[in-house]
Amino acid sequence: MDASLDTWDPFYAPLISLWMNRFYVYMGLAFGVSLCICVQVVSKKLGDRSTGKSSLQKASPAPAAPVANGSASHQKKEVHVSRVKIFYASQTGTAGGFAVTLAKAVAALGLPVTVVNLKEYDPDDHLGEEVTSKNICVFLVATYTDGRPPDSAEWFCKWLEEAANDFRFGKTYLKGMRYAVFGLGNSLYESDYNKVGKNIDRWLWMLSARRIMTCAEGDGNVVRSRHGSLEADFAAWQAHFLTRLQELSRGSCGQKKACRPHRRGSCDKGKCKHKKKEGKTPEEGQEFETTSEEESGADEGQSHGSVMDVEDLGKLMGSMKQAKKEREQQDMQLGKNGAGERREMITPALREALSKQGYQLIGSHSGVKLCRWTKSMLRGRGGCYKHTFYGIESHRCMETTPSLACANKCVFCWRHHTNPVGTEWRWKMDQPDMILEQAVENHRNMIRQFKGVPGVKASRFEEGLQVKHCALSLVGEPIMYPEINRFLKLLHQHRISSFLVTNAQFPMEIRNLEPVTQLYVSVDASTKESLKKIDRPLFKDFWQRFLDSLRALAAKQQRTVYRLTLVKAWNVEELQAYAELVSLGEPDFIEVKGVTYCGESSASNLTMANVPWHEEVIHFVEELVDLLPNYEIACEHEHSNCLLIAHTKFKIDGEWWTWIDYDRFQELFQEYETSKGSKTFSAKDYMAKTPHWAVFGAGERGFDPKDTRFQRKNKSKDISGC
Repeated sequence: MDASLDTWDPFYAPLISLWMNRFYVYMGLAFGVSLCICVQVVSKKLGDRSTGKSSLQKASPAPAAPVANGSASHQKKEVHVSRVKIFYASQTGTAGGFAVTLAKAVAALGLPVTVVNLKEYDPDDHLGEEVTSKNICVFLVATYTDGRPPDSAEWFCKWLEEAANDFRFGKTYLKGMRYAVFGLGNSLYESDYNKVGKNIDRWLWMLSARRIMTCAEGDGNVVRSRHGSLEADFAAWQAHFLTRLQELSRGSCGQKKACRPHRRGSCDKGKCKHKKKEGKTPEEGQEFETTSEEESGADEGQSHGSVMDVEDLGKLMGSMKQAKKEREQQDMQLGKNGAGERREMITPALREALSKQGYQLIGSHSGVKLCRWTKSMLRGRGGCYKHTFYGIESHRCMETTPSLACANKCVFCWRHHTNPVGTEWRWKMDQPDMILEQAVENHRNMIRQFKGVPGVKASRFEEGLQVKHCALSLVGEPIMYPEINRFLKLLHQHRISSFLVTNAQFPMEIRNLEPVTQLYVSVDASTKESLKKIDRPLFKDFWQRFLDSLRALAAKQQRTVYRLTLVKAWNVEELQAYAELVSLGEPDFIEVKGVTYCGESSASNLTMANVPWHEEVIHFVEELVDLLPNYEIACEHEHSNCLLIAHTKFKIDGEWWTWIDYDRFQELFQEYETSKGSKTFSAKDYMAKTPHWAVFGAGERGFDPKDTRFQRKNKSKDISGC
């Protein structure tokens, strides 16, 4: 035993000393290990910087390659934003244009960017990948009729809604995904304003995706738009987004506009004093910005304590919504009171766009444009169908409007929806005498440009300088103009006939309308569903307004016309319903015209397949007449793909009297004015005999034999405008 202890004597003292000083040994080992780790981290960071610079310089829209090993995975965590994905959905192409603009701006920051059409994106296969991809997903989405998504986003929205409400996905399905939403809408559609954008924002949030910016609402209504137009709203949002993106790419959460209430900590005047948890990456920390409701409250200058129960929160949200409602009411009141403070209908951007299309703009809300039939008749190549049906001299006809705004956004609008829309007058208003004076002068100036042009007949050129007819059908809704009656009286005082077209959404204005030479109501469909689909009206009660407008038309004593536009595969199968509408309004005439194809347009999905052949229009009219006991086919204008159905009261001794005695109308109107409305007159008092060549079944098929028929080489883009 003693011998064994003697053997360990040389080691006993050092071991005891080491044990007594073990704390210092541990510290040394820990320091050594820490030093090794620090060296490795520094070397890796230097490597990441060099590889990161080269990857940014060589960045392409292609998706990032999957991580192959653990080392690459560790490097990826240091990249706070790996890519920006811009998803867009649009019915008219505006969102697609915004997506391209945003992509260029993001690429200028040196970040990889990809633009994705939601039509080509399968969320079931790919959306879950955004949870760990370090991508920033941006959604630029438009809201279409009735708050529906564009056709290209129908599947995406349907899938996302079902996922948000399906327990099988779980509420954390998209936890880790970061996103921002910019909606494209129009506040005139109040109940459906930016509904699609709001829904996508809500559904993503319900699946625990993280909003990096407030859901933005671009407004196409220039009256209420925060920045004056949809484009300006997007530009302001884009600047904010790019700033936010730079903050995230640097690993900074960025300063919030308003802070959320926390159980611990307090908020004072928008400055958070609560302590953030340490050790979290930007992806793990707070990245939320304010919601739209919170932002609204911040704008109102509201400040609240850090602790808030459900009841207080409900009161807060109620006060914010009330403030927003009051602000909207103030905007509306601003449009009704103080004419000097109203906005102009024609914005600078709209003025530029319309001017490029050949409009001569008048004041702040009117315009005049030369119809192609005016040019045609100046050359002796024939007039429009109104020449065939009613004796209009097309080269003496001025096409104008005192209101570029409209209450519909029809799919076949030949102006491609460059005009503003509205349900009531909220703009500055010009006086009717100024509008008429400048309209006539601008029209004459456009006629003067044809002096000396080969083919223009000298006699017709001189006649064209004297306006005899006014077609209030250029674009928009002329009856919306508050001084429309004064404007009509001025026309008649200058012995200019009036052909006014309305879209049957203003029944009260129709009832109060002064006598016009001929009053048109557009009857683009015969059922509520098809009218909504074709005209896309702004009014919620559009169908009742439509029916009331037809009833108001029946009370008119002067000439009235239903204007039917046939859109193949849309409304040509509704014969019985059309017949019922005819009995409701009892028009003197019914014009049935095949829709005009004006070339490709982002504003409509109309194609040549929707344009009926002339024989198809004839077949439709023949079937319709069979359902109308007091109507017959009177005239035809093959060149315009148009036929005229007339009430049999205009057929005297077997001959049609659809033409108009314009001089007689002016005499009757002056008598009406002199008697202050007591001496009225009817449509039969100023009718004239229809020439044989204009009657249906004639060999000329509605073409005036005094002129020479000119066949266009390219008929695919007919921009008749009448």
